[in-house]
Amino acid sequence: MQKSNLKNTYKFAIRTSLYVTVFTTLLVSVFLWYYHSFSWHLIYFVPVCYILCFIIIQYRVERFIYRRVKKIYDDLTLLESTSLRQQPITTDMGTLTKEIDKYAKDKKLEIETLKVREEYRKEFMGNVSHELKTPLFTVQGYILTLLDGAMNDEKLRKKYLTRASKGVERLIYIIKDLDMITKLEVGDLRLNKEIFDIVAVVKSVFDLFEMKAAKKKITLTFDMDYNDPIMVNGDKERIQQVLTNLIVNSIKYGHEKGTTEVSIENLIKNKVIVRVTDNGEGIDEKDLPRLFERFYRVDKSGSRKEGGSGLGLSIVKHIIEAHEERIYVESQLGVGSEFSFTLEKAE
Repeated sequence: MQKSNLKNTYKFAIRTSLYVTVFTTLLVSVFLWYYHSFSWHLIYFVPVCYILCFIIIQYRVERFIYRRVKKIYDDLTLLESTSLRQQPITTDMGTLTKEIDKYAKDKKLEIETLKVREEYRKEFMGNVSHELKTPLFTVQGYILTLLDGAMNDEKLRKKYLTRASKGVERLIYIIKDLDMITKLEVGDLRLNKEIFDIVAVVKSVFDLFEMKAAKKKITLTFDMDYNDPIMVNGDKERIQQVLTNLIVNSIKYGHEKGTTEVSIENLIKNKVIVRVTDNGEGIDEKDLPRLFERFYRVDKSGSRKEGGSGLGLSIVKHIIEAHEERIYVESQLGVGSEFSFTLEKAE
């Protein structure tokens, strides 16, 4: 036991020894005086009595408290209190109280975290079940219809097989996205970092979805003319996937004759920030904290009709975090949304 941890018991022993010494000295003095044997040699009795009292009281108190405190430590050790196990057993009540209070707060936080995770797990399993069963039932329905006799009709056979194929493609799409998120979360997905032109990547994504945007008369554009390349350091394929997911979302939830605008700005000396802004439906403020969760949908009904795996924004977040960068979202319901992420500038 450390000396600093015993200061309270020392104080107790010092005071108690003083009281006992004073009382004993007075008692002995009265006794000697009564029997006419009083002597000034009694002065030597005082320090001897005090020292003996101090040693006995200190030892007994330490042993008394230590045994009980040790039992508390042992009980907490059974509850896996690693923070207490790492420290020497102290008989200082103030220190012990702080340690137990800290332990209790940590356990409370741990329990609350487990409750949140359990709720998230239940919701996640429900979402996975829903996302998978929809295309599965679709495929099953068409196959059963064909087996019941529709396969004899050439037109129906081709039509139902095509629809069943689309259901299988959707299943594969969801499973691939789940696999990617799992790899990102456990760190198995390695990034192939290289120096590339972010302007060129944005243009290639615009070209890919030009026809999709044209169906809703949505304009894909930059905020200005970028005549010179802007070189960044990252995994080109993954960053293209990030931009793809963000731009597809802006088209999916954008208003007809709307705009999806991309801007690339210098943030600090070695960082750029890429912004994807639209004037679509916007997102309610209460939904923003959960926007990047797996399968979380703002519009529980409408968004399912639009298709997708429900994993796009979660994948975006994981890819950006794998680059050790940050992603931000600002949105106002009925006005539009802006997703932005940082990237390392190439030297």
